[in-house]
Amino acid sequence: MTQSIAQSGTPIFALATGAGRAAVAIMRVSGAGAHDILARLCPVPPPRSAQVRSLRHDAGEGTIVLDHALVLWFPGPSSYTGEDSFELHLHAGQGVIDAVADALVALGARPAEPGEFTRRAFEHGRLDLLQAEGIADLIEAETEAQRRQALAQADGALSRVYQGWAERLKILLARQEALIDFPDEDLPPEVEQVVLDEISGLATEMGAHLDDGGRGERLRRGLVFAIVGAPNVGKSTLLNYLADRDAAIVSDRAGTTRDAIEVRVMLGGVPVTLVDTAGLRETQDPIEAEGIRRAMFHVKQADWVIHLFDTADAPEPATADVLLVHSKTDIVPAPDGILGISVHDGQGVAILRDRLSMRAKALTRQHANAPLTRARHRAGIEETRSALLASLDQPWPEMRGEDLRLAMRALGRLTGQVGVEDLLDSVFGQFCIGK
Repeated sequence: MTQSIAQSGTPIFALATGAGRAAVAIMRVSGAGAHDILARLCPVPPPRSAQVRSLRHDAGEGTIVLDHALVLWFPGPSSYTGEDSFELHLHAGQGVIDAVADALVALGARPAEPGEFTRRAFEHGRLDLLQAEGIADLIEAETEAQRRQALAQADGALSRVYQGWAERLKILLARQEALIDFPDEDLPPEVEQVVLDEISGLATEMGAHLDDGGRGERLRRGLVFAIVGAPNVGKSTLLNYLADRDAAIVSDRAGTTRDAIEVRVMLGGVPVTLVDTAGLRETQDPIEAEGIRRAMFHVKQADWVIHLFDTADAPEPATADVLLVHSKTDIVPAPDGILGISVHDGQGVAILRDRLSMRAKALTRQHANAPLTRARHRAGIEETRSALLASLDQPWPEMRGEDLRLAMRALGRLTGQVGVEDLLDSVFGQFCIGK
């Protein structure tokens, strides 16, 4: 990275710490001229050395002391963004933060946009697009499993897989170009066969990568378990029990739940959204009918369905991927082989919670060190693989070469190496302001 590239960009600033009452607030500043701005606030400390400084600013009515802060200076390109950067560890009073922000604006900096620090890091080659998405996921991680997955992606686990495929594609394309450019050079026939075999091998690897059951994506976004059943079988009571709070209204009157009620819980270390749905039955009430329609929509979208019933005979499951649960064993015994619970006295609910936790773990268990985590990744690999498979069916070397180039471009868009301008806003817009 050249110094001129690393120094490009108007200075930006933002808090890197969250809002609310705290002891310390970290203000980040990055961009060309950051050194001059810091020098006008205080003596610049040695690079990557934390030192206490009195921050001073000439506000037009004499020099005032803004705060006594811990200051760190990071000269580019060896910084997070690749630009000259510094951090001010301030006392977290709102008056202090506002005064420092006003001083930074007066000295030529501007407030950062969401994700702008990480976008600059991407633009200066400090990380690729997959790593940037991993950082976004790391910020949002709620559980240990999500943290591990996001950290691996931020550290480049997924990037290394795709970059390895890209290098192999480059070699394949070079060999294919040789077959196109030197058709009369009596190249050994095994050269073309090697190209075809390698293309086939790459396509097979990508197919295995895609065949992961969506576990990485499920872990990143969390799971959805829908609770369904006839009216008054205890769906809302079960939801409240699992949520440890009164999230849904419980009543003996049928049809109380008209719309879906969603509650976020942790099961097996995985974030799960439990959805309490309207009771499934025939009805002439248009509002209740709409609730039932929405219930069936949630059933189709759910990762798993908990189908409650309170009769002596088990009903037909709402979907193929369903757990049948008898909900009133204190009144009617559960049929053989069916999990029975009582939402009134808690009988069997601990067993049900364990069953749900095991299912949540199974749906998100990783079988690879670098799983797919976003629909964008899946679509990119599917496009790359489709181009590879198409190249195997091409009768002419020139047409096969064009398919290989299409595969290269599709793979490059995943890491941000080619054709990503239309992706940047949507990717970095997910970040908080100070990242």
